[in-house]
Amino acid sequence: MSEDLLPIGQFARLSRLSVKQLRHYDELGLLRPAHVDADTGYRYYHPEQARQALSIGLLRSMDVPLAVVGQVLSGTAGALAGVREHLEAELARRRATLSALERVMAEGLPTTPVHLTREPTTRAALLKRTASGPQDIGRATSEAVAALLPHLTEVRLVGLFPLDFGDAIEITVAAVTDRPVPGAEPGVLPGGTFATATHVGPYDQISLTAHALLAWCAERRHLPRGPIREVYASDPASTPPERLVTHLMISVEET
Repeated sequence: MSEDLLPIGQFARLSRLSVKQLRHYDELGLLRPAHVDADTGYRYYHPEQARQALSIGLLRSMDVPLAVVGQVLSGTAGALAGVREHLEAELARRRATLSALERVMAEGLPTTPVHLTREPTTRAALLKRTASGPQDIGRATSEAVAALLPHLTEVRLVGLFPLDFGDAIEITVAAVTDRPVPGAEPGVLPGGTFATATHVGPYDQISLTAHALLAWCAERRHLPRGPIREVYASDPASTPPERLVTHLMISVEET
């Protein structure tokens, strides 16, 4: 064994990693020791490996997943692009959450007026998408809307969102029309009695109005049935986010 090799404890201090981390990176094949003693199992490293170890620590401090760290170390082009996109999406979500929190701090918990309406059954073209979780609903909805819009003129769009959230969330965007729409399935929006509230503001704050809507239903013993509907009354391309109007509706059973 070369005399310039460092035992794992010394190498850990040099590379600012823990012994446990070094063992884990060895198991993953991310940073193999230069030598492993056959009798004791002790790991030894070349001092030159410190640069690679420090690079792993640096990338992990930036929340780069270990699988991507391996790609970066191997020189894979564009390996960090996906991480950047993920961090940008997370940053946007955090900003939206902060904005909603500031609104609650300024106005208190939402108490949006709610009333009951009767809605007829209407024909619609339905386009389904799957979100990977609550944080992915905005992307899935925008994707469905973008797929429908090129085929529509002056048609009302309605988002349908389940009451229960799981690991995968199926959302539907309906175009209220009796004409066929490429890529969408023909269907209907059932009629009935609906509890209805109006949200004014950014789409990412609709959950505040949904809170008020469901609380109103619970207090009056109106059992919600089916998905929450978001009826988009404004054109987001020409309306400032704070002035967007969205009608929230949910079918109820009076008890």
